[in-house]
Amino acid sequence: MPDDVVAARAVAEEESAFAHPPVDPDVTLAYGDQPDQVIDFYVPRVEAGPGGSVPLVVVLHGGAWRAPYDRRHITPFADFLARRGFAVANVEYRRGGPVPGADGAPAPEGTSPVAGRWPDTFDDVAAALDALPDLVREALPQADARRTVLTGHSAGGHLALWAAARHVLPADAPWRTARPVPLRGVVALAPIADFAVAGKLDVCGGAACQLLGGEDRFEERRPYADPALLLPTGIATTLVQGRADLVVPEAVAEAYADAAAKAGEVVGVTLLEDVGHFPLIDPAADACAVVAEEIAQLAW
Repeated sequence: MPDDVVAARAVAEEESAFAHPPVDPDVTLAYGDQPDQVIDFYVPRVEAGPGGSVPLVVVLHGGAWRAPYDRRHITPFADFLARRGFAVANVEYRRGGPVPGADGAPAPEGTSPVAGRWPDTFDDVAAALDALPDLVREALPQADARRTVLTGHSAGGHLALWAAARHVLPADAPWRTARPVPLRGVVALAPIADFAVAGKLDVCGGAACQLLGGEDRFEERRPYADPALLLPTGIATTLVQGRADLVVPEAVAEAYADAAAKAGEVVGVTLLEDVGHFPLIDPAADACAVVAEEIAQLAW
């Protein structure tokens, strides 16, 4: 397919995904004192099955870990999952950092906010997951925490993979846990899952390098943050990837799956033909139904 056609389709897919109005949650609870340390909860929109409980899906949004992209853009996807019968927790976390040229000076034309904050972004995701059981009991009493699936899109896919690997972090990592997080599994959607490959492909304008504090700190911090180095996890993991993704190319998912195989772990990879980056979280797209099915296969 000609490059201009692929590019035009990618633009149309992004416009479709962002055309849905945000969906307000049923309740929002804080897991810390910072404004971004909150979780939105969505009650399942259908009756629970036998036993009266439903699986819980924890959602981590993308946006290259940059400040302008908050959880609101993924609320239609959270609502889509709630209408599929899941209880949903949509996690916010601190992103971004100073805009280039901040401190009173205008940002250079064409520049973007810095991706992520070290260590704040990781502090928040770890704290949110640790606080989640108590918050779920308050906000979603019908949710069965024993059937929790963690999902995330793009940068959020990275955070989902990372959160499931905290028990294999280096011993001196402040986020390390003594045992795996109790999950049924992870469904990572077009995740930034291998920082070395993402860097070579300049994914999201070098966002992974920025997340770790820049080139001077990249290699030092990679063992604490790069999912491709945090294997095996022992947790069922599936990657869902569009073959036509121009934002996070298929090669990034393949690199993670290869790293898992070398570590003795099988990671599922669902490749979707003629699908780009955003249909995975677009309730109007067939790809979004595939994502829901992948989650259901782990959760039910």
